[in-house]
Formats: sequence, structure tokens, C-alpha cells
Amino acid sequence: MSKLPLIIKREYLAKVRNKSFVIMTFLSPILMVGMIVLIAYLTELNDNEKRIIAVLNESDYFSNEFLTSETTSFVKYKDISLEEAKDSTMNMGYYGLVYIPNEDNLQKVAQRSFFYSKESPSTTVLEKLERIFKERLRQERLREFGISARDYAEMDSKYELNISTFDGEHNLKGLNEIKAIIGGGFGYLIMMFIIIYGGFVMRSVIEEKTSRIIEVIISSVKPFQLMLGKIIGTSLAGITQFAIWIVSGGILLFVAMAIFDIEPSTLTDSSVSAGIGNGANPILSSADTTMQLYAQEIFDIPWAMLLFFFMVYFVLGYLIYSSIYAAIGAAVDNETDTQQFIFPIILPLMLAIYVGFFSVFSNPHGPIAVGFSLFPLTSPIVMLMRLPGGIGEGGVPIWQLVSSILILIATFIGIVWLAAKIYRVGILMYGKKPSYKELLKWLKY
Repeated sequence: MSKLPLIIKREYLAKVRNKSFVIMTFLSPILMVGMIVLIAYLTELNDNEKRIIAVLNESDYFSNEFLTSETTSFVKYKDISLEEAKDSTMNMGYYGLVYIPNEDNLQKVAQRSFFYSKESPSTTVLEKLERIFKERLRQERLREFGISARDYAEMDSKYELNISTFDGEHNLKGLNEIKAIIGGGFGYLIMMFIIIYGGFVMRSVIEEKTSRIIEVIISSVKPFQLMLGKIIGTSLAGITQFAIWIVSGGILLFVAMAIFDIEPSTLTDSSVSAGIGNGANPILSSADTTMQLYAQEIFDIPWAMLLFFFMVYFVLGYLIYSSIYAAIGAAVDNETDTQQFIFPIILPLMLAIYVGFFSVFSNPHGPIAVGFSLFPLTSPIVMLMRLPGGIGEGGVPIWQLVSSILILIATFIGIVWLAAKIYRVGILMYGKKPSYKELLKWLKY
């Protein structure tokens, strides 16, 4: 194994000195932040479009219900016919026309009202108009039943059950889902890294094989050493790139917070820590206070621990899958022939993302979530979805975390051993498109 460090160094330097690697390493965070800012700006620009809607009300049941808002303005027509109102709306370029006919009761008025527009109207606009009619119908029915609007509002007021841990700490609705999404983001990064850098390993093997350079290399290096060197060297290049992304992303975040004058302290407030833990029984009716509680919970996520285990699971998951990629690269003569083998590799990763979200969202400690977080081909993603909840009491049990890592290490050793068998035979085999049956034969050599 004395030549293994040389192979690792060669593969690592070959990747990090590549121009496209250097450009994307420093350009990707800028592009990502720029894309987020652009999407936010375009969304705000789209939402700021103000629609003007004409209203022709011939009934006595609507008076001040159509109120102008930030996104919608209402222009009221009087003493004109419906056809004249339509012509005026089109000529003025208004978004649409609400026509409310004159009927003997509100039910008939609502049933025979129309919204006219040049093209299919926005769902948001329709929902806003429908709410106006629903509210007016509700008020009329309450009046008929002799119930005041105030009494009904009290009966229909929203109720949320106060929730707390047994230790008296705040609990928030939907917190498991938020943490699962955060962990899922890390898991998705692992999946993308595995696919991207695993593909690098596979293409590197194919390139050396088709150019016949491999025949010269393995005359002085064992195939197992060469395969392992490629895997570890590319893995170190990926870790380097990710570390640079973290540092540059942190700097960009700091700059953005400075430009927009965002203080981290404004997201949390000392008052939110008071309450249940101090023997009080607070009723969190303020939306701002609730948002502060959610922000506090997100800040309380053990980010250092999460980043550490992200690196652990990234390295172990990558080593497993890149071994398979290297074996596939050695078995084929060109990248086109790899398509029949790629899908079975990606399938567990996709399964981990989708099943992980559904299982961890509903029950992060359920049998499905636990099973997939222990299964080595899905654990790098599913376990990361569970880790934002912490380790130990209330979070992922320590034995599950340790078992998951040990299983990954054992799986890596086993898969590398099997992949080396395919690599040793396939690296010098040309002109033959292997099948799954053929690969199984190679494992017996």
C-alpha cells in the first residue's frame, strides 16, 4: 500500500487543478445566492402587480365589501347596463368585471353573480372575490338565525392547544417537519455529491481504460490500490470544494446581513424563554412571538454536530457509492454502456429522499424512519433528516447513530472488496458489453 498515497495525491491534484473545478468552486456560491435573490425579487415584483377590477352592483346587499388593497383596486360602476360595463372594462384595460344582479334575496344574487375577464382569471383573485360573497352570505344567515356577528366570531375563534415537553419547555407545532426539512437539505446535498463525484470517478476510470493508459499504470500498481486511490482522492477534492462553499457562503451571508441591516438578535427575544419553564402559563397569541419561538428553535439546532455528522455520512456514503461507480467504469468501454447500471445505484438515494421525508415528517422515531436510517444505502440521507432533533433523550438514540456508522463502515469494506473483484477483471477487458450475469461471474474469480 506504499503507492496508495501517491495515487491519492495524483487524483486529488488532478481534480483541484482542473479549471472547471476551480471556477465552479468559487462561482457556485455566488450563483446560488444570486439565484435566491433573483427569485425573491421576481416574486416580489410579480406580487406587487396591482389589478383593477370593475364592480357593477345592481343589488341592495353589497355596499362596502369591495375594499381596495395593496394588490387589488375596485372601480364601481353605477346606472349603466351590463354591456356598457363590459365595454368600459375592456376599453380601460381593467383586469375584470364583477356583475351583481338585482334579485329578491341574497342567495339568488350570489348564484347569479358573474366575474367577466378577458382570459382565465387568477386563482388568488377568484378566492378573494369568493370570500367576499361567502362572508356576506354568512352575515345574512346569522341575521336570519338571530345571531350577531360578534357572537359568531367568538364561537368561530381559532383554538390551538398549548403544547409543552414534560420538562416544562416550549413545544411548537410543525417543529419536527421544519427540522426534517433542514436535515433533508443536508441529505439532498449528499445525494448530489455522490452522483456528481461518483460520476467523476467512473468517467476517470473509463477515460484511462479507453486510452490504454491503464495498462501502463497497473504494471506497477495493483488494481485495488488504483481504485481506492481514485475514490479517496476524489473524495478529498469534494470535501475541499464543500469546505470552500461553507466559508464563502458564510461570508456572503454576513455581507447580505450587513447590507440589509439584519441583526441576528432581532430574531430571538429573551421574553420567549420565559413562560412554562418558570411556572407561568403563557398564551402565545402574537404571531411575532410565535415566529420568534420558531427562530429560537432553529438557532438551537446543534449545527456544529449536524455539520460534523454531515461530513461523516458524506464521506462514508460517498466511499460506498463511488466504489460501485469505479467498478462500473472498469466494466464498460464507454459512458453510454453505463446507463443500464446507473439507475439501480441512484434508486436507493431517491428512495431515501422520498421515504425519508414521508416517514421522518410524521414520526422521526417510527420503525420506517429508524429502519431506513440504519440501512447503509439510505442511512446517509435519512439519518441526517433525524439528527436536527438532537442526539440522546428526545432525539436520535446514541445506539442507533453508532450502529448506523458501524454498518456503513462494514458495508464500505464489503463493497470495496466486491468492487475490486470487478475492477480487477474489467479494467483490462475491451470490446465486450457486460451484463449483470457477467458481473456476477467476475465476482467469483
